[in-house]
Amino acid sequence: MIDYDTLKLTDWLPTTKKEMQLRGWDYVDVIFFTGDAYIDHPSFGAAVIGRLLERDGLRIAIVPQPNWRDDLRDFKKLGKPRYFFSVSAGAMDSMINHYTANKRLRSNDAYTPDGRADMRPDRTTIVYSNILKELYPDVPVVLGGIEASLRRVTHYDYWDDKLHKSILCDSKADLLIYGMGEKPLLRLVSELRQGRKIEQLHDIPQTAFLTKKEQVPNNPFKEEERLFSHEECLKDKLKQAKNFRIVEEQSNRMHAARILQDVDSETLVVNPPYLPMTEPEIDDSFDLPYTRLPHPKYKNKTIPAYEMIKFSVNLHRGCFGGCAFCTISAHQGKFIASRSKESILKEVRNVVKMPDFKGYISDLGGPSANMYKMQGKKIAMCEKCKRPSCIHPAVCPNLDTDHTALIDIYKAVDAIKGVKKSFVGSGVRYDMLLHKSKDAITNKAAKDYTEELILNHVSGRLKVAPEHTSDETLYMMRKPSFKDFHIFKNTFERLNKKHGMKQQLIPYFISSHPGCTEADMAELAAITKDLDFKLEQVQDFTPSPMTLATEIYYTGYHPYTLKKVYTAKTTNDKKGQRQFFFWYERAAKKPIIDALKKMNRHDLIKKLYPNG
Repeated sequence: MIDYDTLKLTDWLPTTKKEMQLRGWDYVDVIFFTGDAYIDHPSFGAAVIGRLLERDGLRIAIVPQPNWRDDLRDFKKLGKPRYFFSVSAGAMDSMINHYTANKRLRSNDAYTPDGRADMRPDRTTIVYSNILKELYPDVPVVLGGIEASLRRVTHYDYWDDKLHKSILCDSKADLLIYGMGEKPLLRLVSELRQGRKIEQLHDIPQTAFLTKKEQVPNNPFKEEERLFSHEECLKDKLKQAKNFRIVEEQSNRMHAARILQDVDSETLVVNPPYLPMTEPEIDDSFDLPYTRLPHPKYKNKTIPAYEMIKFSVNLHRGCFGGCAFCTISAHQGKFIASRSKESILKEVRNVVKMPDFKGYISDLGGPSANMYKMQGKKIAMCEKCKRPSCIHPAVCPNLDTDHTALIDIYKAVDAIKGVKKSFVGSGVRYDMLLHKSKDAITNKAAKDYTEELILNHVSGRLKVAPEHTSDETLYMMRKPSFKDFHIFKNTFERLNKKHGMKQQLIPYFISSHPGCTEADMAELAAITKDLDFKLEQVQDFTPSPMTLATEIYYTGYHPYTLKKVYTAKTTNDKKGQRQFFFWYERAAKKPIIDALKKMNRHDLIKKLYPNG
């Protein structure tokens, strides 16, 4: 149990020479450079990896948000590490962190003290890595984090509106670790301790590296897939679309193939991922001695992302939803790695002891809140599967969707002394709650979970993500029919009425997604009006690297059917779609009526504006 009254500076990993000296260190083994503030909490990658390697006996230092504009003293202040530098842009791709879907500069950064928006560069991973290679050409640089993960092969960059090479090319780094990095990093360190050089390490799963075309090492894995070269993709968008299918399928296989791609005079080698973490392995990561607090250097400053999660507890990793616009499966994979009940309760007890805890757990969640402990009934079937989603276009009959273990977690957390209430703030897949299994126990657990969630774990407003009302667009998104939302909404309202509660259901929607037309958005406006929604949680589709929707946006083809797909791309087309979210605003009325007249949809004018 953490004793918050006795914490001292050396309870955090060192960030300065002075902090190293307090520990009696005259060297470090690995130095992490991250685009985020340093928060010693299991939701932040630098802390997780730092604590893991510390436990493995290494001396680890972290340099958060170094200044890249001045004389580069932040990059020099700790000197050379014994093994390597590690570079991460942070918890978000830096371009998504910096820019809106309209490519406008954001005014704040949730991962920076006081939300300052100028504490990391565009393309953070590349900038940091190049500086380190310039200063210390003989020290290896290892890339990690979501920016490196999503940009590991040829990818479309929305902000430049063109294809980019693997981030390894522009960063000049020696090795890239993709996905959740604990297992490959431990293996990397083990090999380095045995005297091997980083340029010799070609057999570590979940890593990528560049090599000369004539020096591609023998494949130590069972299978191999070769992508079209970067240069071929530049000339032919259809080849880029075909590449994406291979990458996505291999990213979501239990036993995947090694991937090769030629770029310039080199070959990119992407080794297959490790198997999903076992329960003891993921417990091991979450049970490390985190203080759960920002580094003391940020005293009297607020870090918005930390404030959101400081009293939350993550139950699992991975998501088998496979949504077309989401990056989670490309980074964490579709297989669920769940923590033990004991590990979760231990963390909750630590949260209860935090100085300003008032009794409310803000989120018992995960990438999708209700996938805890879910996996294939017959793992042998999962081992042969390539599907990027276990629930689209229908729930896999081999998927165990039993919510019993999750209900047990909720009740055990609420029984802990000091917890007044626990909420579920992560997104819930309501389609899994409506799924009818052949197993009566599973069906009863889904019903019980729905009631437990709505009656005991909603903080006044339950956020869900139908994303659209058009079934054609939803199919393109790999999301369930809007009929499921209707059913869930009725259940939500019935339970609220029965128990005298006045909770709100807050739906999320996306405009300009591939496959979505202006007419689809007009229908969305009419349908959500009928449901008495004035939409708040809305966004334009933002093409993120390594998602199905982004590949459709760029290439114009669906990678699985190779058929052409319409996508709104121009500013006017996007604005034309987005305006339908706000049909109720006075300024939107005339443009919407004009647009509906052009579509010859006078029926929708009457629905939206019955009084003229």
